[in-house]
Amino acid sequence: MANAMLLPVILSFLVLPFSAMALTQDFCVADLPRGDTPAGYPCKEHVSADDFYYSGLAAPGNTNNIFRTAITPASVSQFPGVNGLGISAARVDIAVGGVAPLHTHPAATELIFVTQGTIVAAFISSDSNTVYSKTLYKGDIMVFPQGLLHYQYNIGVTPAVLLVAFSGPNPGLQITLLALFANNIPSDVLPKLTFLDAVQIMKYKSMLNGTA
Repeated sequence: MANAMLLPVILSFLVLPFSAMALTQDFCVADLPRGDTPAGYPCKEHVSADDFYYSGLAAPGNTNNIFRTAITPASVSQFPGVNGLGISAARVDIAVGGVAPLHTHPAATELIFVTQGTIVAAFISSDSNTVYSKTLYKGDIMVFPQGLLHYQYNIGVTPAVLLVAFSGPNPGLQITLLALFANNIPSDVLPKLTFLDAVQIMKYKSMLNGTA
Protein backbone atom coordinates (compact mmCIF):
# COMPACT_ATOMS: atom_id res chain seq x y z
CA MET A 1 0.00 0.00 0.00
CA ALA A 2 2.76 2.44 0.96
CA ASN A 3 4.66 1.68 -2.25
CA ALA A 4 1.50 2.32 -4.29
CA MET A 5 1.04 5.70 -2.61
CA LEU A 6 4.63 6.71 -3.26
CA LEU A 7 4.60 5.77 -6.96
CA PRO A 8 2.93 9.01 -8.20
CA VAL A 9 5.44 11.10 -6.27
CA ILE A 10 8.35 9.12 -7.70
CA LEU A 11 6.91 9.64 -11.17
CA SER A 12 6.46 13.35 -10.48
CA PHE A 13 10.19 13.63 -9.87
CA LEU A 14 10.73 12.74 -13.51
CA VAL A 15 8.87 15.82 -14.76
CA LEU A 16 10.28 18.35 -12.30
CA PRO A 17 13.00 20.56 -13.80
CA PHE A 18 16.28 19.63 -12.19
CA SER A 19 17.99 22.73 -10.80
CA ALA A 20 21.40 21.20 -10.22
CA MET A 21 24.20 21.44 -12.74
CA ALA A 22 25.08 18.28 -14.62
CA LEU A 23 26.97 15.89 -12.40
CA THR A 24 30.49 14.85 -13.38
CA GLN A 25 30.12 11.66 -11.37
CA ASP A 26 27.28 9.30 -10.52
CA PHE A 27 26.41 10.94 -7.19
CA CYS A 28 27.71 13.06 -4.33
CA VAL A 29 26.25 11.91 -1.03
CA ALA A 30 26.36 14.83 1.40
CA ASP A 31 29.02 14.77 4.09
CA LEU A 32 26.78 16.61 6.56
CA PRO A 33 29.34 17.16 9.35
CA ARG A 34 31.54 19.18 6.96
CA GLY A 35 28.79 21.76 6.49
CA ASP A 36 26.88 23.24 3.57
CA THR A 37 28.35 25.56 0.93
CA PRO A 38 26.84 27.64 -1.90
CA ALA A 39 27.62 24.71 -4.20
CA GLY A 40 26.07 22.15 -1.84
CA TYR A 41 27.59 19.78 0.67
CA PRO A 42 30.97 18.20 -0.05
CA CYS A 43 30.90 14.54 -1.02
CA LYS A 44 31.02 11.81 1.59
CA GLU A 45 33.99 9.50 1.08
CA HIS A 46 32.43 6.18 2.08
CA VAL A 47 28.82 5.56 1.04
CA SER A 48 26.38 2.68 1.40
CA ALA A 49 22.86 1.81 0.25
CA ASP A 50 21.53 3.45 3.42
CA ASP A 51 22.60 6.86 2.08
CA PHE A 52 20.06 6.50 -0.75
CA TYR A 53 17.20 5.33 1.47
CA TYR A 54 14.91 7.24 3.84
CA SER A 55 11.89 5.97 5.79
CA GLY A 56 11.02 9.17 7.63
CA LEU A 57 7.86 9.93 5.66
CA ALA A 58 6.05 6.77 6.73
CA ALA A 59 4.71 8.10 10.05
CA PRO A 60 2.20 10.97 10.43
CA GLY A 61 3.58 14.25 11.71
CA ASN A 62 2.40 15.90 14.93
CA THR A 63 -0.36 18.38 14.08
CA ASN A 64 -0.79 19.57 17.67
CA ASN A 65 0.22 23.17 16.95
CA ILE A 66 -1.34 26.51 16.13
CA PHE A 67 -1.67 25.67 12.42
CA ARG A 68 -2.79 22.05 12.98
CA THR A 69 -0.30 21.08 10.29
CA ALA A 70 2.94 19.10 10.28
CA ILE A 71 5.68 19.15 7.64
CA THR A 72 8.08 16.19 7.62
CA PRO A 73 10.98 16.96 5.25
CA ALA A 74 13.19 14.61 3.28
CA SER A 75 15.68 17.26 2.20
CA VAL A 76 19.44 16.90 2.10
CA SER A 77 19.77 17.36 5.88
CA GLN A 78 17.65 14.26 6.50
CA PHE A 79 18.38 12.41 3.25
CA PRO A 80 22.02 13.04 2.22
CA GLY A 81 21.73 10.94 -0.93
CA VAL A 82 19.80 13.73 -2.69
CA ASN A 83 22.76 16.12 -2.50
CA GLY A 84 23.53 17.49 -5.97
CA LEU A 85 20.59 15.70 -7.59
CA GLY A 86 18.18 18.66 -7.76
CA ILE A 87 15.44 16.80 -5.91
CA SER A 88 13.91 16.21 -2.46
CA ALA A 89 10.60 15.33 -0.85
CA ALA A 90 8.33 15.93 2.15
CA ARG A 91 5.15 14.77 3.80
CA VAL A 92 2.49 17.25 4.94
CA ASP A 93 -0.23 16.27 7.42
CA ILE A 94 -3.13 18.73 7.80
CA ALA A 95 -5.66 18.02 10.54
CA VAL A 96 -9.35 18.81 10.12
CA GLY A 97 -9.57 22.61 10.03
CA GLY A 98 -5.81 22.93 9.69
CA VAL A 99 -3.82 25.15 7.36
CA ALA A 100 -0.39 25.28 5.80
CA PRO A 101 -0.21 29.08 6.00
CA LEU A 102 1.10 31.44 3.35
CA HIS A 103 4.72 30.47 2.71
CA THR A 104 7.40 30.17 0.07
CA HIS A 105 10.23 27.83 -0.90
CA PRO A 106 12.98 30.13 -2.23
CA ALA A 107 15.06 27.37 -3.81
CA ALA A 108 12.61 24.96 -5.42
CA THR A 109 9.42 24.38 -7.37
CA GLU A 110 6.95 22.24 -5.40
CA LEU A 111 4.60 19.53 -6.63
CA ILE A 112 2.01 18.11 -4.22
CA PHE A 113 0.12 14.81 -4.48
CA VAL A 114 -2.94 14.34 -2.26
CA THR A 115 -3.00 10.82 -0.83
CA GLN A 116 -5.82 11.43 1.66
CA GLY A 117 -8.49 14.06 2.30
CA THR A 118 -9.74 17.20 0.56
CA ILE A 119 -7.88 20.50 0.53
CA VAL A 120 -7.85 23.90 -1.11
CA ALA A 121 -4.43 24.79 -2.52
CA ALA A 122 -3.37 28.05 -4.13
CA PHE A 123 -0.41 30.20 -5.15
CA ILE A 124 -0.06 33.91 -5.87
CA SER A 125 1.73 35.25 -8.93
CA SER A 126 4.45 37.84 -8.42
CA ASP A 127 3.64 39.98 -11.46
CA SER A 128 -0.09 40.65 -10.89
CA ASN A 129 -0.83 39.11 -7.48
CA THR A 130 -3.31 36.79 -9.18
CA VAL A 131 -4.46 33.89 -6.99
CA TYR A 132 -4.57 30.47 -8.67
CA SER A 133 -6.72 28.26 -6.43
CA LYS A 134 -8.04 24.71 -6.76
CA THR A 135 -9.91 22.21 -4.61
CA LEU A 136 -7.89 18.99 -4.58
CA TYR A 137 -9.10 15.50 -3.81
CA LYS A 138 -7.33 12.19 -3.23
CA GLY A 139 -5.16 11.43 -6.28
CA ASP A 140 -4.91 15.06 -7.46
CA ILE A 141 -1.65 16.94 -7.97
CA MET A 142 -0.79 20.64 -8.20
CA VAL A 143 2.44 22.53 -8.83
CA PHE A 144 3.67 25.76 -7.20
CA PRO A 145 6.37 27.66 -9.14
CA GLN A 146 9.66 28.31 -7.36
CA GLY A 147 9.65 31.17 -4.87
CA LEU A 148 5.96 32.05 -5.16
CA LEU A 149 3.77 32.43 -2.09
CA HIS A 150 1.29 29.56 -1.66
CA TYR A 151 -0.94 27.88 0.90
CA GLN A 152 -3.14 24.85 1.56
CA TYR A 153 -5.98 24.21 4.00
CA ASN A 154 -8.14 21.23 4.87
CA ILE A 155 -11.83 21.57 3.98
CA GLY A 156 -12.70 17.92 4.56
CA VAL A 157 -13.97 15.93 7.52
CA THR A 158 -10.85 13.75 7.77
CA PRO A 159 -7.13 14.56 8.07
CA ALA A 160 -5.38 15.35 4.78
CA VAL A 161 -2.02 13.90 3.75
CA LEU A 162 0.16 15.31 0.96
CA LEU A 163 3.31 13.83 -0.50
CA VAL A 164 5.55 16.54 -1.90
CA ALA A 165 8.30 16.64 -4.52
CA PHE A 166 10.76 19.55 -4.72
CA SER A 167 13.05 20.47 -7.62
CA GLY A 168 16.01 21.01 -5.29
CA PRO A 169 17.77 19.13 -2.49
CA ASN A 170 17.24 21.98 0.00
CA PRO A 171 14.08 23.94 -0.98
CA GLY A 172 14.02 26.25 2.04
CA LEU A 173 10.88 27.41 3.84
CA GLN A 174 9.71 30.84 4.94
CA ILE A 175 6.26 31.23 6.53
CA THR A 176 4.97 34.78 6.16
CA LEU A 177 3.28 34.99 9.57
CA LEU A 178 6.38 33.77 11.36
CA ALA A 179 8.63 36.09 9.36
CA LEU A 180 6.54 39.06 10.52
CA PHE A 181 5.56 38.20 14.08
CA ALA A 182 7.77 35.41 15.45
CA ASN A 183 10.91 37.51 15.64
CA ASN A 184 12.25 40.77 17.02
CA ILE A 185 11.00 43.29 14.47
CA PRO A 186 10.13 46.30 16.71
CA SER A 187 6.42 46.56 17.43
CA ASP A 188 6.40 50.22 16.43
CA VAL A 189 7.80 49.29 12.99
CA LEU A 190 5.24 46.60 12.15
CA PRO A 191 2.28 49.02 11.71
CA LYS A 192 4.28 50.67 8.92
CA LEU A 193 4.88 47.28 7.25
CA THR A 194 1.45 45.70 7.73
CA PHE A 195 -1.12 48.50 8.33
CA LEU A 196 -2.22 46.60 11.45
CA ASP A 197 -2.80 48.48 14.69
CA ALA A 198 -0.74 47.98 17.84
CA VAL A 199 -3.35 45.76 19.52
CA GLN A 200 -3.45 43.36 16.57
CA ILE A 201 0.33 43.27 16.34
CA MET A 202 0.77 42.41 20.00
CA LYS A 203 -1.90 39.72 19.67
CA TYR A 204 -0.01 38.04 16.81
CA LYS A 205 3.36 38.44 18.54
CA SER A 206 1.94 36.81 21.65
CA MET A 207 0.43 33.94 19.67
CA LEU A 208 3.67 33.27 17.75
CA ASN A 209 6.18 33.96 20.54
CA GLY A 210 7.62 37.08 19.00
CA THR A 211 9.38 39.72 21.07
CA ALA A 212 8.39 43.33 21.49
